[in-house]
Amino acid sequence: MLDCAIIGGGPAGLSAALVLGRARRSVALFDEGKPRNRVALASHGFLTRDGASPAAMRKFAHDELAAYPSVRIRGSRVEDVAREADGSFRLTDAAGESWLASRLLLATGLKELLPEIEGLGDFYGRSLFCCAYCDGWELRDRPLVLVAGNDHTFHLAKTVYNWSRDLLVCTNGYKSLEPEEERVLRARGIRIDHREIERLVGADGQLTAVRFADGEEAACAGGFVAERLRQAAPFAERLGCALTQYGGIETDAAGRTSVPGVYAAGDAACIMPAQLIVAAAEGSRAAIGINEDMTHEAFA
Repeated sequence: MLDCAIIGGGPAGLSAALVLGRARRSVALFDEGKPRNRVALASHGFLTRDGASPAAMRKFAHDELAAYPSVRIRGSRVEDVAREADGSFRLTDAAGESWLASRLLLATGLKELLPEIEGLGDFYGRSLFCCAYCDGWELRDRPLVLVAGNDHTFHLAKTVYNWSRDLLVCTNGYKSLEPEEERVLRARGIRIDHREIERLVGADGQLTAVRFADGEEAACAGGFVAERLRQAAPFAERLGCALTQYGGIETDAAGRTSVPGVYAAGDAACIMPAQLIVAAAEGSRAAIGINEDMTHEAFA
C-alpha cells in the first residue's frame, strides 16, 4: 500500500513527490512522458531555471528525486483509477499492472485545443505561444499577431500590449470580441482583422506572416494564440470531483478535492495562470495537505 499515488509528472507532480519523499512517505509518480510544454524550446519564469528547456527541467527534478528511496517514478500511462471498499485507490496502467494507494494526487494538467489553421503547428512553441508571461519578453517590441481561439481574446490582447505596441489581432471569423472591446483595442492602435486565415507562413519555426483566404498577407515576427483548454485526463470526472466554473478541479487551501482522499494540483486545478512556478507551488501545497491529513489520521 502506497501512501500516495501521483498521476502526472509535470512541475506540480514532481514538487509534490519531493515534499512527500522528504516527509518519508511512500510515493509512486506516474508519468507517461508527454508534457504539454514539450514543444517549447525553453521554459521561463522559474527562478534559478529561467531559460532551461522543459526536458532539462524534468531531468533536474528526476535527479533530485532519486535521493529519496521512498519515491518511485513510473514511466507508464494510468488507464484506470477505482475506489476500493476500504477507501484506497487502485491504479491500473496500460500494461495491466496495478497499485494501491491510500491517497491520490491528480496533477494531470491540461490539453490545448488550438485553432485548426494550416502551419500553426510548425511555429507553436518556437515563435507562436499562448502565454505572454512565459514568452512575451523574447518577443518584445516586435510586430506580433494574436490569433483568436477562445473567448479571452480581449484579455490576451491587452496583456500582450505590455510587450509590443505593434499588434494585429486576427479573429479568423471567431466571434471573440464585443464591439466595445474592439473599440478599446483600436483606440490603442491595435489592428483587428476579421478575415479567415488560410495559413501561417515562415520557415524553421520562425513565423513571418499571416496569409488570409483572399491571398493577402500581413507580416509579423511572432505572436500568440488564444487556445482553449480542457482536462488532459478523465479521472477527476470519473471519481466525481467537483469542477470550477472554468473547468478546473475544485480544491480547498490544502489541495483537497470534493472526494475524500483525492487531491489536485497544478494546471488541472488552477487553470490560470498556467505557470511552471505556480504549478510547482500548488504541488508543494497539496503534498503538505496530504501529509498533514495522514498524520492527523494516524494520531486520531
